[in-house]
Amino acid sequence: MVHSVEMLFDAETEAAVERIWHDMMALGIRSQAAHRSPSNRPHITVTVAEQMADTVDAALRPALARLPLECRIGAPMVFGVRSITLVRLVVPSAELLDLQADVHRICLAHMPDGPLAHTEPGQWTPHVTLARRMPPDQLPQALALPVGAEIRGRITGLRHWDGNTKVVHPIG
Repeated sequence: MVHSVEMLFDAETEAAVERIWHDMMALGIRSQAAHRSPSNRPHITVTVAEQMADTVDAALRPALARLPLECRIGAPMVFGVRSITLVRLVVPSAELLDLQADVHRICLAHMPDGPLAHTEPGQWTPHVTLARRMPPDQLPQALALPVGAEIRGRITGLRHWDGNTKVVHPIG
């Protein structure tokens, strides 16, 4: 499994994303709403590694001083071909990119094997996941959903997800 550090939204932003999840499910489109784990909530993954020491939690606390951070959740995007992940882009503002680089730098000392390449600053695509493992034939229907305008939101927290133990460590 993997470890990740994730940015969390305020309640209003989280609710706006969850409404999209539920609208998709109501139309029979698989979405994150089907994932019933208490740890499942809208987030932006900042960095990912095969291993991450628990000491990262304390090391990340100073990064909380940069929050809250305004954000914009924009257009839909697709990752994958046969098994699709449908996401919405989080518009990469200078402040968001700077926070990601800072969190990434802090985490490096706690990742014995280093990060996964797609989370390196300059390679990272900020996004919020709407659906994983979506069959390609559902994509046109999902993209036709009236997802509404850009969501203006706020990032208000950080957490460390330990995929080995399936435990969430809130930062702060």
